[in-house]
Amino acid sequence: MTGSEKSLGKGSPAPGPVPEGSVRLYSMRFCPYAQRARLVLLAKGIKHEVVNINLKNKPDWFFEKNPLGLVPAVELSDGEVIFESPIVCDFLDEAYPGKKLTPADPIKKAKEKILLEYFSGVTTAHHKLVLAYKENQDATEQKAALLTKLQKLEEILVKNKTAYFGGESVSMIDYMIYPWFERFPLFDVINILTETPELKKWYDLILQDSAVQETFTAPEVLLGFYKLYSQNSVDAVDYGL
Repeated sequence: MTGSEKSLGKGSPAPGPVPEGSVRLYSMRFCPYAQRARLVLLAKGIKHEVVNINLKNKPDWFFEKNPLGLVPAVELSDGEVIFESPIVCDFLDEAYPGKKLTPADPIKKAKEKILLEYFSGVTTAHHKLVLAYKENQDATEQKAALLTKLQKLEEILVKNKTAYFGGESVSMIDYMIYPWFERFPLFDVINILTETPELKKWYDLILQDSAVQETFTAPEVLLGFYKLYSQNSVDAVDYGL
């Protein structure tokens, strides 16, 4: 992987063409959706560079790459751009050699997509809980709502009798889910996992994955980012650099 971690904002010049044999990931250091793509790129050993975008102060040229102005987006050497995290990750798995992260069996693949659709409810519940904590509100209701969502994930692991959601090794569905768990230590959300023991085992296990370790951001750095980001600081994205 190449590329500078410093984010590009409004007024920054657009990067040049993507070198042949490489891909460019438009990312943001603290974005869980972009982390999904970073995990897949690393797990598959795809040669790539990372260009971080300041999401509070986006450069105009970035909207030419992705009209939605969101990360992740992947640009290829022929100028094609793919965006939306599940689509980006599926594309990378299908288009590049190396370990296949998505199951070949259509039934298994469909079930993982169903699980991913369900997981969007986990991200929403987590966001509501974090907001309650940040605003010093009673978070009892939000915590219960998140636990209910996590218990469904717990049931899946128990039923499958596997270490990971896709089997006995890390796969695409694990990488799609993990980034939000990395943020659980903030505001002590991680303590909820004491009530989902199989999910806690999964979390402890995936922390040992090499791609996870390479993209890992320490809780205190995440917290520093969130404090600035909640104040609409344009400097939040480069916190810690």
